[in-house]
Parts: sequence; C-alpha cells; structure tokens
Amino acid sequence: MKLKTLAWTTAATAATAAAGGVATDPQSSWYLGLRKPDWQPPAIAFPVVWTALYADLAVTSAVALDRAAELDRSADSPGPVRKDQRRELRAYRGALAANLVLNASWSWLFWRSRRPWLAAAEAAVLAASSADLVRRTYRLNRAAGVSLAPYAAWCGFATALSTAIARLNHSGR
Repeated sequence: MKLKTLAWTTAATAATAAAGGVATDPQSSWYLGLRKPDWQPPAIAFPVVWTALYADLAVTSAVALDRAAELDRSADSPGPVRKDQRRELRAYRGALAANLVLNASWSWLFWRSRRPWLAAAEAAVLAASSADLVRRTYRLNRAAGVSLAPYAAWCGFATALSTAIARLNHSGR
C-alpha cells in the first residue's frame, strides 16, 4: 500500500467522519426524548465502533485502490483489458466516494433534519453501498475485502436501529 493512497483515503474518511460529526448531537433534547429499542448499544459504543470502522475503511480502500492501479499499469496492451482495468479503478473510486457521501448524509438526515424514517431509508441505501464496496474490495484483494465486511455489517445494524427508532416514534417528533 502506498502512503499517498493511504493519505488520500484517510483524509476522505476523516472528512466524512467530521461532516457527520458536525450534525450529530446525542445530548439534544429531541434525541433524548425519542423512544429507543432495548437492544440499542450504549452511547459509548458508537464513537468507538465508528472510529475503528473508519480506520478500517481508509486502510482497506487504500489497499484496493493500489491493487486496481497496479492491475491497470500491468496490463500489457492498450486494448480492452487495460480499458477494463481503468474502468474498474474509476468505478471503485466512484463507489467509495458515493459511500462516504451516504455515510455523512445519514447524520444530517437523522440529527439535523430530525427525519428518522428518511434516515432509515438512507441507511438502507448506505448498507447496500457498503456491501457493494466490500464486494469490490474483495475482488481486488481478498484479505482487504474480508477486513471491510464488519463495516457493511454495522451499516446493516444501523439500518435496523434507525428503522426501529423511526417505528417507535411514528412521526419522528
């Protein structure tokens, strides 16, 4: 993994965390007044889990991007194989960028807009995007893909939790 690639993915992931963090307010009276499911983890779990997942996302994405670039450079001819490799590299970058935007957007929909149902729907799209990113990462580097799987699993859990909160608070207050 190249340091330059890791720096880029770390910066993008940190920007995502910061953008989501600006919107997040777990001490707001609105949030404290919401009913939550019994199975919601304690508040401390969220920053701990998300920090680990963001670090994982930065590293595994850097590994995948470098592998895609390596495949692109190693293609012998300028023909269809090289064109496919370039397309795969661009597609991975696009999938990662879309995932990061979706990730940060959830906080704005839930915390700032106070729209739990909309946030739950967006979380489902994020979970699907995360699963796709795991698939893409796995195709480029199996170990990195397996390492990224907890991110998709947590996004699936976040979808279930968001949906449960929306359901318990019908109007979203």
